[in-house]
This record gives sequence, structure tokens and C-alpha cells, in this order.
Amino acid sequence: MTARPGAAMGLALALAVLVALPGCASRPGPDVLTPTLAATPGAKPYTIMVATTRARDPRPGTLFNGERSAKLDFATVTLTVPPAHKPGDIEWAKEQPGNPATDMVVHEAVYLDTDQQFLADLNAQLAKLPAGRKQAVVFVHGYNTQFSEALFRLAQMVHDSGQPGAPVLFTWASRGRTQDYVYDNNSATAARDSLERTLNLVAQSQADSITIIAHSMGNWLTVETLRQMRIAGKMIPAKRVGNIILAAPDIDVDVFKTQLKRFGKPEKPFIVVVSHDDKALSFSDFLAGNKERLGSYTDDGDLVGLGAIVVDMTNVKALDSMNHGKFAQLAEMAPQLRGIIDKQRSAPAGSTPSVIELDGVHISGIDDAKMRQLEGN
Repeated sequence: MTARPGAAMGLALALAVLVALPGCASRPGPDVLTPTLAATPGAKPYTIMVATTRARDPRPGTLFNGERSAKLDFATVTLTVPPAHKPGDIEWAKEQPGNPATDMVVHEAVYLDTDQQFLADLNAQLAKLPAGRKQAVVFVHGYNTQFSEALFRLAQMVHDSGQPGAPVLFTWASRGRTQDYVYDNNSATAARDSLERTLNLVAQSQADSITIIAHSMGNWLTVETLRQMRIAGKMIPAKRVGNIILAAPDIDVDVFKTQLKRFGKPEKPFIVVVSHDDKALSFSDFLAGNKERLGSYTDDGDLVGLGAIVVDMTNVKALDSMNHGKFAQLAEMAPQLRGIIDKQRSAPAGSTPSVIELDGVHISGIDDAKMRQLEGN
């Protein structure tokens, strides 16, 4: 069977535009994770636990590439954020190994060979946090993402939020190339069991709560994994779940509804971050037969009706040309958002507004029942 000429031309055009997206030329090189011994006053250190289905890469300063590994692998990476860091940005080094005074740089990276080593290192990071605030933050990145990009993005979000936590990066085998959409989608799907194993390991740790943040195609992987955990009766206990944040989800809206139907109404509402002007998801819409993606869905009320809290960032000016990375800018707003949530928790029953606004962000779906679900976060 041959494809219709118009359809083939449209697909070719979409792929051509994707390949030509601005900013690709300035992406980090393969040696960007070259460690440095240099130190500078004011640079903030972070240790990130890594669980991955990527293959190890023998090239210096690379650690993992975009090919699939036959097994779940682990690492621990210590890096610093420069004193003059700008919220929402990643300060890439122009030359390696980078300058900690101006760049995000890696100081140490160690492969781990067993679940036990991963768990021991995670507990060591949690032990540094105050009692009652030992939160593990698991980040699942999206399509077209290099290992280094996922690693530094998580560091940026943790730093900008100012919230204590032990960051955990679950990174699946994305090749980090726009033309590999199908490969990436299959890699994400193939990583479901490994993400489940990782979440179970984090649940075995000393973490008081576990927050999950997924971006773009990482949401497909995350929601599918949580769905299979629920079906198997192995879901993380609700009292230990912090928040489940689905940012710019690259999921067909109809598929998401069927996933939730089988999953059931979550004990704590999913927080769905959307932007109606997300150009990357518009291309995904096209490739999916013009079926709207969850992250650009225009009916916030429909999602609220499914039990979600919707964070609509349509009116926020993005730092990226595709309006696909706005979620990373939320980290800077985290203290203000926590203040709003805390204020609403202490408000009289029935007084919670239908929409909360903050610097262009519209938050809907925080009713009194959901406020009670969010208690303890």
C-alpha cells in the first residue's frame, strides 16, 4: 500500500521543520560531563542519583549515550550550579571541563553496579535532609533529550525551587535527535518495567515522600508505568506520594482518559501542566493524525473533571522557541505556589477559588476536596 502524496508531503514537511528547530546547533557536545576539580565560592553542589536504560558510553565526559541497554543501570553524579545562575536556564560550558564560577559543571561521576549501591547512595543523600522533609524527587525526561540535558535540567529545577530533596533522574534511551521520534517512543515504552523497578527502589528508601515529575514523552512512560503498578497492586502507598506532575504531556487525550479509567481516580490528584501554544506538541498532534495532545489540550475544565489539577502556562513567555519547556520555569515559582497552597489549606471550607493566578499561570481544579488530598505535601 502506498501513502497518499499529500500525507507523505505533510509528514516530510513536519520532520523537516523539526530537524531545523532553532537551538539545535548550540546543544551540548558529547564531552560536556567532563569532571573538574576546580571550585568556586557560591557554587551550589547537588548529588543526583541516576537510574537508566541507556547504554554506558566509554567516551570521556559522556557516561551514557542514546542506545538501549539490556539492563537497568545506575550512577551517582555530583555537580554544581554557578553563583550567577539565571532561573530557568542551564549554563552550558563553552569549553570543557567548564568553569564552576560561570557554568554548570560535573565534579564527580560514578557508575553503580547494583540496586543495593543505588539504594545506599540515595539513603545517604536523604540522611542530609531535615526530619520530616526527606523527599525524593524523580524526574522522567521527554523526547529528543541527551543524557547531559536531562541531568542538568533536573539540577536546574531542584536549584530554582529551593525545596529540599534528593533528586533522582530516570533517563530512558532517547537518542537526542529530532528524526528519531519513533525510536524514542519505542524506547520509552520499553522502559516501563525499569521505571517500575526504580520507583520500587525509591519506595524502599528512607524517603518520607516521593514526587514524580515527567516531561513530554516521559509522561507516556510514567502514566503507563503507574497504570501497570496499580493493576498489579504494587502502587506506591498514597501516604508516601508527594505530587505527580505531568508537564507538557505528549499523550493522546483519548489515551490518557482510558489510562485514568483503568487507573482509577488517584488518591492525590495528578498535576497536569499545559500550554495551548506548545509548538512541539502541535507537531506531535500532526504526526498522530491531528489528535490533540494532553499537554496542549484547550479544555482545562475537562481535565479538572477527570480529577486533575491543571496548571495552564499559556500566558507565560517561554525561554525556548517552541514553548515546550515552560514547566522548568515553574521551579522558580515554587515558593510562591507553596505559599498559595498553604494559605488555601487554612482557609474556611468552601472558600477555595475555582482558579488561582500567579504571574500568568492559571491553576484550576484546587477545590476543597483536592486540598485535603494534598495535605501533608
